Amino acid sequence: MAKYSKKASKKVEKVMHEFKEGKLKSGSGDKVKSRKQAIAIGLSEARKAGAKVPKKKTTAKK
Repeated sequence: MAKYSKKASKKVEKVMHEFKEGKLKSGSGDKVKSRKQAIAIGLSEARKAGAKVPKKKTTAKK
């Protein structure tokens, strides 16, 4: 299980609140409809703010 900092948890909590109110928008300006997408946006914002968040999982190239 990944460990997230309190700063990251607060960012995700804030984003989830926006998502539940229907005010969260993606980068393209469309309304976010997926819970997973909302969490990903929160973690991305936390990374940009310098919070302790594990790296994104990427696929290995051949």
